Amino acid sequence: MSALPAHTPAPGRAIGLETAGIGKIFGPLVALDDVSIKVPAGSFHALLGENGAGKSTLVKCIMGFYQPDRGQVMVDGREIQVKNPREARAAGIGMVYQHFTLVPSLTGAENLVISRLDVPAVIDWTAEKKALDTFLQRMPFRVPLDVPVAHLAAGEKQKLEILKQLYLDQRFLILDEPTSVLTPGEADEMLGLVRGMTQRGEITVLMITHKFREVTAFADDVSVLRRGRFAGGGKVSELSHDAMARMMIGDTVVRARAERKPMGKTPVVLHLAGLFAEDDEGLPAVKEFELKVHSGEIVGIAGVSGNGQSQLVEAISGQRELSSGRMFIHDQPFEPKRGAMDRFKVFGLPEEPLKNATVPNMSVAENMAFRSFDKPPIASIGWWLRPGPMRQKARELIARYRVKTPSTETPIANLSGGNVQRAVLARELSGDVDVLIVANPCFGLDFASVAEIRSQIMEQRNRGAAVLLVSEDLDEVLELADRVAVMSGGTITYVAPIGETDRTTIGAHMAGH
Repeated sequence: MSALPAHTPAPGRAIGLETAGIGKIFGPLVALDDVSIKVPAGSFHALLGENGAGKSTLVKCIMGFYQPDRGQVMVDGREIQVKNPREARAAGIGMVYQHFTLVPSLTGAENLVISRLDVPAVIDWTAEKKALDTFLQRMPFRVPLDVPVAHLAAGEKQKLEILKQLYLDQRFLILDEPTSVLTPGEADEMLGLVRGMTQRGEITVLMITHKFREVTAFADDVSVLRRGRFAGGGKVSELSHDAMARMMIGDTVVRARAERKPMGKTPVVLHLAGLFAEDDEGLPAVKEFELKVHSGEIVGIAGVSGNGQSQLVEAISGQRELSSGRMFIHDQPFEPKRGAMDRFKVFGLPEEPLKNATVPNMSVAENMAFRSFDKPPIASIGWWLRPGPMRQKARELIARYRVKTPSTETPIANLSGGNVQRAVLARELSGDVDVLIVANPCFGLDFASVAEIRSQIMEQRNRGAAVLLVSEDLDEVLELADRVAVMSGGTITYVAPIGETDRTTIGAHMAGH
């Protein structure tokens, strides 16, 4: 059977899309309420909003995963009915998801061919590869198609996801947080290439993102959703970051940023000496990891996901056994067990705290007592728990850290992501802190929660704590850290004071250059 002719977006083939009065209700929840946005053909449009603002619901209505309860979706001014993703594809609408959808064991060529609706029972690979080569020659970027996807770098995988949509002749692309797994250089290159295609009228792009820098650098227009409604938008060239942030949060009170206090020369508090650790499959994940963190210093660990960061945090916090190496606090040997963490005043906020730092079905008060349940006034006669003092302590922490919960007895799993983070931070920061280990502390949180948590981290630094911040968000590292250390291949490959480096240099080391 002959190969499918290679499709190549041509100038003027981009399509425009508009939603008019879209509404979607799930039981008592109004997910979308009269949402109208317009994305002209050949434009690069950014869609902003907090978690729960309705962004995902809106694009799922466009893609046919959901059926809107009211309103219309229009392509080039004509109403279309999109009952499922296949009908969205037929209309020229494709989506590149936040997490890769490629089959890792198959080559790039195999992934492209099997994505078609008309894959023959017997594939003529000679003809297919010739057609694919012709297709790639007309694309603004290339990706190796003859190697398994598992062997490609993250940037190459993201490009292949976009190439797949272009190969399928999708002329309106929805990009969902497309740079979350890319280095800064890969992100800028990929978005620059895509923007070039919109400027030539080949495709139209709607990008969901939380990164204002990318909106300013690449988007033409922006639409902002808040609590399921359209909150504003306009030309990016006419909007400041503050203006976009105000649209996102409305009248929500955002905590003022804690200012960085100057620190002179301070002693080393945390010393990670030659750490080695394996992943769940017994393969090396952390290799010869060497780092020192001083009192009153935040060291930010930057790196692309999957370079050993999770295993490092687990090893430091006692959730993963070290295969070699030692840890010291104030020059004293340290083993991450409960007694030692209490004695050395080591606290932490791990990634996904609902999963890694709480017992979801236990109450907020009980979770907040994990550090103090065996101490007075909660403990009596050495082991007897006193609910009254435990609840009183929880009420004090809830008020101090502004945790929104119906009561101290509410299961912590019922709280929003930001309030789970606040509750865990309240527990971890309620006493004296000498060492603070935080991992992706603001991932997936709303604007106000991000400001609150970053301010709390900075305050601990200003009080003299040694802070190790492991984050895949380079902007977060650049904002908070005093020094940056790049982790690549399980080890530290670059260390520099924040004032003596820049995004490009850090990004190059993140890419392994």
